[in-house]
Amino acid sequence: MTMKSILVPLEDVASAPSVLGTAWLAAERFGSVIEGLYVRRTLPGVVVADIGGYAAATPDLMQGFEQEDLQRAQQVHAAFDAFIKERDGGTASDGRASAVWRDDNEPGDQAIGMLARAFDLTVVGRPVSGQSAPAMSTLETIVLEGGRPILIAPPKPASSVAETIVIHWNGSTETARTIAFALPFLHKARRVIIVSVEGVMVPGPSASAMARYLKANGVAAQLRELPASSRSGGAAVLAEAMSLGADMLIKGAYTNSRLRQMIFGGATSHILAEAELPVFMAH
Repeated sequence: MTMKSILVPLEDVASAPSVLGTAWLAAERFGSVIEGLYVRRTLPGVVVADIGGYAAATPDLMQGFEQEDLQRAQQVHAAFDAFIKERDGGTASDGRASAVWRDDNEPGDQAIGMLARAFDLTVVGRPVSGQSAPAMSTLETIVLEGGRPILIAPPKPASSVAETIVIHWNGSTETARTIAFALPFLHKARRVIIVSVEGVMVPGPSASAMARYLKANGVAAQLRELPASSRSGGAAVLAEAMSLGADMLIKGAYTNSRLRQMIFGGATSHILAEAELPVFMAH
């Protein structure tokens, strides 16, 4: 198992260094090909409201939107090319990390989610409160519709990826699937720690059972079982990962439903809002 094809959707220039840096670190581990693309936005059919009600987008407004989107796409493409040039990437045939840009993508998050199905991994930026990009809608669509794992880059560029990996084990189907996807990273890691938190497990195998599974697959993992506390499960796991010096957290996405987490919160929501290290997720 490996991670030879990596999709990197980019939404703006500001988040590109962290997203591309995280993707490149992952690509170097496997000699992967990165395919970068600009996340094209769709113009809502109804965009303005006046005393008479809502009005459809006018031709002038649509033209202005398209020109602005094209300009942003060109800026993101230029940032991508500059990043890759600095790293002197190889070619797909020489076994080194390499990169290409694609312009044939359709607009909208749904199109990106479907495209992700044809890649081993998709790298996206973590949404940041008060910033329009990276967008939570893009991340959620990819993880819920792509059928493949995502690697979420922190706001600040990571200096390493997957040397020390923390697995947040909660007994769930989603986390079991995520661990299976993550085996290529786990096999290359120097240290793997399984962290479980009392009170946030769902019915399923214990952390010890997961450690035995990983051992059978050639991955030696340590166990850290945290007692229940006043902190949420997500906060406890993030704090533990940071204290252990982890540079990747593996977490199943939305063990509880996305709607429930939007209303009541949950480990996935907390990690998506607060993580300062790369997070590997699948649903």
